[in-house]
Amino acid sequence: MPRLDAVLERLRVLHPKAIDLSLGRMERLLAALGHPEARLPPVIHVAGTNGKGSLVAFLRAMVEAAGRKAHVYTSPHLVRFNERIRVAGTLIDDDALADLVEECERANGAETIPQFEITTAAAFLAYARTPADVLLLEVGLGGRYDATNVIPRPLLTAITPVSLDHQHYLGTTVAAIAGEKAGILKPGVTAVIGPQSAEALAVIAARARALRAPLSLHGRDWSVEAEGAGMRYASAKGERHLPKPGLAGRHQIPNAATAIACLEAQDAFAIPEAAIREGLARVEWPARLQRLTRGPLMAALPKGAELWLDGGHNPGAGEVIAATLRDWGAADGKPLHLVIGMLENKDDASFLAPFLGLARSVAAVAIPGEHCHPPQEIAAHADSIGLSAGVAPDLVAAIAEAPAGARILICGSLYLAGQVLATNS
Repeated sequence: MPRLDAVLERLRVLHPKAIDLSLGRMERLLAALGHPEARLPPVIHVAGTNGKGSLVAFLRAMVEAAGRKAHVYTSPHLVRFNERIRVAGTLIDDDALADLVEECERANGAETIPQFEITTAAAFLAYARTPADVLLLEVGLGGRYDATNVIPRPLLTAITPVSLDHQHYLGTTVAAIAGEKAGILKPGVTAVIGPQSAEALAVIAARARALRAPLSLHGRDWSVEAEGAGMRYASAKGERHLPKPGLAGRHQIPNAATAIACLEAQDAFAIPEAAIREGLARVEWPARLQRLTRGPLMAALPKGAELWLDGGHNPGAGEVIAATLRDWGAADGKPLHLVIGMLENKDDASFLAPFLGLARSVAAVAIPGEHCHPPQEIAAHADSIGLSAGVAPDLVAAIAEAPAGARILICGSLYLAGQVLATNS
């Protein structure tokens, strides 16, 4: 077993729970490490249910297009753990990460700690030791008690759309979940708030008032709309006519706009108009309506079919993915065939509901090595809401049963998406 894999496996059993939201262990470990969180470049801290990874990807692309250096912290990874930690523009290498994690292990001693917390501390060490202009820091889960929420005064905070997900940890209503996301807000620190339901916005705004944290709100302080082949962004700083984002889907337009609003809300570094335009075009974020064009799965495609991949896995993601695919289907008439696998703690019926009247067929699959919904259960839930569904033994079979000329979407799980990309990207 490679050294990094062995280190990560050792960490996996340091705590009886994979997820145990708390800040105490993280604060103790960071103190033992000499407080690397106090030596970071300016931090943009990002929470939300859907779109936070895309927001970080847009910010990174724009910052780097301006010739500046960005540290980036995201989760989960798709193929390699290293994807979570980008240091001054470069993915951390295996040996460097293993060294940092072992340094954190020594500082942690015999205390119990979840893997996410100790690897987050390792990332902070890497970021504190390498100069950069900004750290783009994505929350792992929730916000209030997430391991990343130890930055006393970030440059900015940002919250992307909030919807139902991780209810076992964050609460069973949008308001409760919004309260957890709003836990990243800090006194006096501007918070950029992407499109929200009225229920979520009321909670976020109340928290901001209590902290006297200025808000930059979508729909009030800035707005965006599709415009021909591009988009129109407007704020107090003027109106911009910009190219369409490089990430597919109508939902990426507000994600891109939230990135622009973040850049407008800070004065730590300047990002010129040309860099914003270049960043919009060159942004990359795998498994978000990503078209697959190579790999063994291509051999299973029916004649004239195309293959797409998205890791969305909650009701909000289902809504925005279906909206985009409805637009595409209206434009070209391609029938939609869904291939879906979902973890057992996800609401498969609610994810699938927006595809009613859109997906011609659904094939449910298992996710090898993961605790997932049995395919028979997903198919039954799909049938119960009016979708024609069946069960496939594997991805190849699920793709092969699509109609000729179909648009095939593999969806429902970032873990499934990671397995697909491991051999088809």
